[in-house]
Amino acid sequence: MANHKSSKKRIKQTITKNLSNRYYGKVTRNAVRKFRATTDKADAAAQLPVVSSMLDKLAKKGVIHANKAANLKSKLAKQLNKLA
Repeated sequence: MANHKSSKKRIKQTITKNLSNRYYGKVTRNAVRKFRATTDKADAAAQLPVVSSMLDKLAKKGVIHANKAANLKSKLAKQLNKLA
């Protein structure tokens, strides 16, 4: 158990940040799933910038790796281009 005041504070901050990161990660994963399920090109074109922005923010915060965000964005863009 933590003995220092700063250690106790750090533990609280870590728990709070962990919950926040899990929440935003889940929201982003759901947005990606929703994008993949879309069959309308116009709707998908409107969703792509939003989802890309969410992925970039997660990568910037370190929730996911920057390369993973880039790979996901690339795959989503490819899927958008496949839609008729």
